[in-house]
Amino acid sequence: MIYLDNNATTRIAPEVLEAMLPWLADHYGNPSSGYRFGRDARKAVERAREQVATLIGAQPGEIVFTSGGTESNNTAIRSALALRPDCRTLVSSTVEHSAVEEVLKHHQSTGYGLRLNPVDSTGQLDLEAWRMSLAEGSVAIASLILANNETGVLSPLAQAAAIAAEHGVYFHTDAVQAVGKIPLNVSALTVHALSLSAHKLHGPKGIGALYLNRHARFEPQTLGGGQEQDRRSGTENVPAIVGFGVAAELAVRHLADAGRIAALRDAFEAAVIAALPDIVINGEPGNRLPNTSNLHFPGVDGEGILILLDEAGVCCSPGSACSTGAVQPSRIVRAMGHSAARARSSVRFSLSRFTTAEEIESAAVAVVKAVGKLRVVMPSGGGRVVGSSPSR
Repeated sequence: MIYLDNNATTRIAPEVLEAMLPWLADHYGNPSSGYRFGRDARKAVERAREQVATLIGAQPGEIVFTSGGTESNNTAIRSALALRPDCRTLVSSTVEHSAVEEVLKHHQSTGYGLRLNPVDSTGQLDLEAWRMSLAEGSVAIASLILANNETGVLSPLAQAAAIAAEHGVYFHTDAVQAVGKIPLNVSALTVHALSLSAHKLHGPKGIGALYLNRHARFEPQTLGGGQEQDRRSGTENVPAIVGFGVAAELAVRHLADAGRIAALRDAFEAAVIAALPDIVINGEPGNRLPNTSNLHFPGVDGEGILILLDEAGVCCSPGSACSTGAVQPSRIVRAMGHSAARARSSVRFSLSRFTTAEEIESAAVAVVKAVGKLRVVMPSGGGRVVGSSPSR
């Protein structure tokens, strides 16, 4: 198998698994307990907090462990709204992950105004529109994704955060897809809250974190035992937290791999485009995550490519992962102003530090073969492969 869907999830690093195992077996104490067995678990949690904080340039006390990026995003947004009941406007972009988009639209349905700022055909945020949307006042929160999960395009986070600060607006960023792939230092940004998740950087699933600037107010959304300094109640998932900590430490060490990964990504794109010259890269090639390639295959259905590549042992994705596995046209490509046909004909390939040159070479050959086959079977590009299922 050649795994090129690392933006959906990553393989757990061997060092992470090894670190977790003792906390799944012999060291099962509750970190809130006062005796040594529990205190050992507490020390492990706090060590992991330090490791995660180091990854993003934060202080350990600014890290709150959650169940993942979705909870972190929801918590940041709902907390900001609870703190600003008189501010009834939400500001974001048209290319957010659904974990932000859906919670914003939910609050829109309850009476909040929602201003979604556009991006251009390369996925770049319109900063002037962003400035105007914040200048109109009564903004409870501004939330902007750092790196798009489908195209890998990077937002002008520092500029957008600075504009929000000029208007005194609480600012949150969904950095789930970016953390561990590019350097990030929250101390250099005017960011109040930032979301991250372990399974995007070779850690376990089901554990994430929310960075909360120590100078920012916060309204907890989960009450009970007062864990996480009263910011997120519930017994901590010690094995997963330990794994997250080790994954974060490894990510710091491997940030230097970004150039090698980008070179592999570029080699993959060059090989595919050399054989299929009409292929187009979705997103700004020079301003994206080093591991991400989103390609438009004119006249070919992305679902068909996915099916044939699956049969060839290559894992990729038409867009972001969803609960059903159903293939849907990319709303991100549509938000960039492209046609529904282009959205249906686009496929995402995402690498990791475990991806090899041999895998990239084989994957490129498989992609060219799959597209060639589909163009013979369906020269008009309008249908599906015979026998395919939309939920496959």
